[in-house]
Amino acid sequence: MTPVELIVAALALSGSVAVGTAAHELSHAIALWAGGYRCEIRWWPNRGRGWLRPRSAFASVTPQVDGTASPMALRCAALAPLTLATPLALALAGLLPDPYESGPLAVQAALIGWLGCALPSPQDFAVVWYADRALARASAGGDGAGQSADST
Repeated sequence: MTPVELIVAALALSGSVAVGTAAHELSHAIALWAGGYRCEIRWWPNRGRGWLRPRSAFASVTPQVDGTASPMALRCAALAPLTLATPLALALAGLLPDPYESGPLAVQAALIGWLGCALPSPQDFAVVWYADRALARASAGGDGAGQSADST
């Protein structure tokens, strides 16, 4: 393995994480739109709050729902990023070639970054477990649904 291969792999990893993060957030939005709910996508929502924020978000999706929304629709939207793992599932099923057997290091690094973005975030799991509570707060006039659905 040469230094050039390592640099290319690092760039592939960084690029796949950047694109995968955008795809992660868009998968939430697509699932909400498919369920008939409006949502707001904010890119760099913490911009203007300081340069070096350790927990600053790249993007967030906030559903615009009321108390009559389906908790199951919100749960499905929260787990929608798991669909990003489809290429690996197809490789495991033998329908696509296994990139770890014959693929170059850059492809392997890009796949690792992409799969990292396929994992639901802690905020996504909060929506899965507590969607009904957030909707109850939203129907009572609070901002529960929007807060619990923000993700990074």
